[in-house]
Amino acid sequence: MSAGSGKAEVVALKPFLERIAEGVVVADGATGTMLYARGVFLNRCFDELNLSNPALVRGVHEEYVDAGADLIETNTFGAHRFKLGPHSLEKQVRRINAEGARLAREAAAGRAYVAGALGPLGKPLEPFGNISAAEATSAWREQAEGLVEGGVDLFLIETMPSLDQAKAALAAVRSVSDLPAVVSVTFNEEGTTFYGDKPEDVVRQLEDLGVPVIGANCSQGPQPMLETVQRMAAAAKSARLSAMPNAGAPAFVEGRYVYLCTPEYMASYARRFLAAGVSLVGGCCGTTPAHIKNLVRSVRMGQPSREAVTVLPPTRAKEAPAPVARAEKSPLARKLAQQRFVVSVELDPPRGADAGAILEKAQYCKESEVDVINVADGPRASARMSAQSLCLLLKDKVGIDTILHYTCRDRNLLSIQSDLLGAYAMGLRNVLAITGDPPKLGDYPDATAVYDVDSVGLIRIMDHLNHGCDLAGNLIGPALGLHIGCGADPSKPDQEKEIQRLEAKVKAGAEYIMTQPIYDPRTLETFLKAAKPFGVPVLVGLLPLYSHKNAEFLHNEVPGMRIPDEIRERMRKAGSGDEARLEGVRIAQEALLVAREQAHGAYIMPPFNKVDLAVRVIEALH
Repeated sequence: MSAGSGKAEVVALKPFLERIAEGVVVADGATGTMLYARGVFLNRCFDELNLSNPALVRGVHEEYVDAGADLIETNTFGAHRFKLGPHSLEKQVRRINAEGARLAREAAAGRAYVAGALGPLGKPLEPFGNISAAEATSAWREQAEGLVEGGVDLFLIETMPSLDQAKAALAAVRSVSDLPAVVSVTFNEEGTTFYGDKPEDVVRQLEDLGVPVIGANCSQGPQPMLETVQRMAAAAKSARLSAMPNAGAPAFVEGRYVYLCTPEYMASYARRFLAAGVSLVGGCCGTTPAHIKNLVRSVRMGQPSREAVTVLPPTRAKEAPAPVARAEKSPLARKLAQQRFVVSVELDPPRGADAGAILEKAQYCKESEVDVINVADGPRASARMSAQSLCLLLKDKVGIDTILHYTCRDRNLLSIQSDLLGAYAMGLRNVLAITGDPPKLGDYPDATAVYDVDSVGLIRIMDHLNHGCDLAGNLIGPALGLHIGCGADPSKPDQEKEIQRLEAKVKAGAEYIMTQPIYDPRTLETFLKAAKPFGVPVLVGLLPLYSHKNAEFLHNEVPGMRIPDEIRERMRKAGSGDEARLEGVRIAQEALLVAREQAHGAYIMPPFNKVDLAVRVIEALH
C-alpha cells in the first residue's frame, strides 16, 4: 500500500490457505451493525438488501476493504430458508446468496478475499428442536450453491451455537464445493456453547473432519474470547485458529443499541489473540471499519511487511539519510563483518542498585578476551536493574562492547522508540529483540504485560530508525546505526515454524542470530543448514550445566530449554560439586568446538552469573 493512498495496489490473490499459512489474515467487522447505523431497522431482512439496496451493501464492504481488511464476508448471514421464510423470501435463497457474493467481489476488487457467510438456523436441531440434520444440511446447501455461483473464495460457517449445527453446515458446503471452509462457533461467558460443547471438544472434533481453520465469534467480548481461544489453542494439533469477538456488550442509548468497546481496546486484544496463536482475526457485532483499521495496524506491526506494503513511506524516502554501514555500527558488527569468531557472555542485572560485583565479573571477562557482554532484560520476568542502565555502566566503567536485550513485554510503542533513541544517544549499539517472558512466569504474576508488538515488530521499529524515520514515518534526523539481533530456538519441536519465524525476523531487519542453548551437534547442524540461506551470522547458545539438579530444572521448568537425555545422564553420573561443574564445562566445550567449525560465534550463559565457568569453557578455543 502506498503511503497516503486510500487503496492498496490490486494484485492477484494467492489461494486462501496458502496466504493464511504465510501470516495473519485480518477479516472485516460487523455488516449488520453498519447497516443498522445507516437506518435499517432491526425488523428488516438485512440479507434481502442484496437485492433491494445493493449500493448500500456494497458501500459497507468497500469501507472494510479501504480500512485494510484482507477478507470480507458476504451479507448472507441469515440467507437460508429458515430465516428468509418469515419474510416470504424462502424462494429467493439462491439469488440472495449469489448477489451477496457478487456485491462483495465487486467491493473487494481483487484486494481482499470474499468469504461466503453461513449463519446459524436460529432454531435447535433434533432432539432439542424439530429440525432434522438432513433438513438443516439441505437448507445450507441452497445457500452454498448461491455463494459458489456468485464467486466466493472460501466459506465462513459462523456463530454456530453447537457442534451438530457446525457439522451439518460443513457437510452442506462440502457437498457443493471443495473451497476451504472456516468454522467458527459461538461460546457463552462460561466458555461453552449454548449446548454445552467445550472449546477443546470443538477443536478436536472439527480437526477430525479436516477443517483447516477453527475459531470463535460473537457472544463474547475480547477478554472472555481470549480465554476461549487459549483453550482452543491448547487442544489444536493441525488447525489454524480464528477469533472475531463482539465489541463488548451493547448498551441501549437514546433508542438505539450502541457498542462501547473502542477500536483501541479491540486492537490491544488483537495482539493477545496473535500471541495465543490466532491466524485469522476480525470483529463481530458492534465492530466497524474503525475497529478493523486498528486491528490491521496492530497485526502489521507484529509481523513482517508483505510485498505490497512499503516499509518506508515513499513520500519521505527521498529525504531519508543513508543508512549506517553494517561494519561501522559497533565492534561486534565489525568483527562479524570480518568473519571473526566472536564470544559473548551473558550477565543478569543485579536485583538491587549496586552493580559492583557485575562490573568485576565483566572486567574478568574482558581480560579473558571475551568480545562482548550481553545483558538480559528482566530475565524470567523478574524485577532487576534495567538492562539498559547496566549496559551503560559496562561501557563506561569496563570499556567492553555490550548487547542490550530488549523485551516487548513492558513497553508500549512510544516507550520503545524513546528507549531506543536514548540508548543510541548514550552509545549503545547492539540490541537483541526479544518478545519477553510473560509476567505470570515471574515474581509478579499479576503485573500488566504490554506486548504492543512482538520481536518481529520490534525489529521493524529498529529498522525504521536505522533508515532515519520513526514508526509513523516522521524523519528523526541522522539515521541510527543499531546493530539488530534476534533470537532463535534450534531445539523447538516444530522446527519448520521456527525457521519461518526466523525468516520473518531477518526480512524485518535482523542482522545476527543468537540461539537458545544447544547440546546436540546434530540439532545445531540441521538448524545452521536451514538458516544458511538467510546470510546472517549465528552465535550459538551454550549454557554450562552446574549440576544434575540444574540440568533437570532447566529441561523441565524453563520455557525453550531442552536438554537431551544423554546429557542429563552424564550430569547425573558426575555426581555433585566440582566434578559436576567440570562435566558441565566439558559438555559446553564440546558444543563450542562444533560451533567454531560451523557458526560465527558463541553466546555463553553461565548459570548464576558464574563467569569463571564461561571463561573455562572458552579455554577450549586456545
